[in-house]
Amino acid sequence: QVQLVESGGGLVQAGGSLRLSCTTSGRIFSSYAMGWFRQPLGKEREFVATISWNAGSTNYADSVKGRFTISRDHAKSTMYLQMNSLKPEDTAVYYCAVRGRGSFYDASDDDGDYTYWGQGTQVTVSS
Repeated sequence: QVQLVESGGGLVQAGGSLRLSCTTSGRIFSSYAMGWFRQPLGKEREFVATISWNAGSTNYADSVKGRFTISRDHAKSTMYLQMNSLKPEDTAVYYCAVRGRGSFYDASDDDGDYTYWGQGTQVTVSS
């Protein structure tokens, strides 16, 4: 059973910063691409950022480019999402995920490529 544990969500004012963390087992972490997705209340889940297994490739949603940075630390088996210049429209439940379908080494913005998901962490940005 693959478990992903997220942390770092919370309440922040517009313009502020938060860093989300996602930890999983070392075996999974070292071999698979991972991603962050979010789901605003009452809306569908949407792609935020993705990173390849070796961090050689990253991709971001247009809405977060230049503000968010995805990274991973193999020594800690942890993926991060540094979120700066937060806006109220960034308010959502954020999920980390491990890619288990297709070319699972490669970054992907398609949530259908991901097979393992965290429980989600709430990010609320006040105006």
